[in-house]
Amino acid sequence: MKVTKSDITISAVTPKQYPPEGLPEIALAGRSNVGKSSFINKLINRKALARTSSKPGKTQTLNFYLINDIFHFVDVPGYGYAKVSKTEREAWGKMMETYFTERENLQATVLVIDIRHQPTNDDVAMYDFLKHHQIPVLVIATKVDKIKKGQVAKHVKRVKETLALENGDQIIPFSAETAQGKEEAWRVISSYLPHTNGGKA
Repeated sequence: MKVTKSDITISAVTPKQYPPEGLPEIALAGRSNVGKSSFINKLINRKALARTSSKPGKTQTLNFYLINDIFHFVDVPGYGYAKVSKTEREAWGKMMETYFTERENLQATVLVIDIRHQPTNDDVAMYDFLKHHQIPVLVIATKVDKIKKGQVAKHVKRVKETLALENGDQIIPFSAETAQGKEEAWRVISSYLPHTNGGKA
């Protein structure tokens, strides 16, 4: 997909604040500081639409990014950051659960993990939660440029096995530095969107 327009629509906490347009939505989930913002920015060819931060746990809202006026990326708070208070974690968890279980616009979720490391218990729990609610998942295994090419297949296999990836859900090795996996990611994301003609919109 060629992105010609991208803007942040709103940072929401409650359903009343969600965009009312009824456009399809693709959520982005992952551990704090795993590279979700860098993934979004690379996909849409913007350096800083999604805010990147060296401080994990900074995203505390559901950030809706309008892409080409046809769908929203929805960046949800990162999980697994221990220094966030229990009260904050519980509030984020409730906010995310409400979105994932009640938002009819949601078409699929991109789960961003670090290919260098085995998925954490939090990653597995997030994947299991999404599948329990029958939400399609695309796994983006980012930072593939940080490992040797000969090791990629082994790392991908480990991710698949740890998450117990279901048939139909795909995993794409990705690099925000080199753009490896960008076209394939768009192809899969576009397949979840109505009326995008297989990503040729």
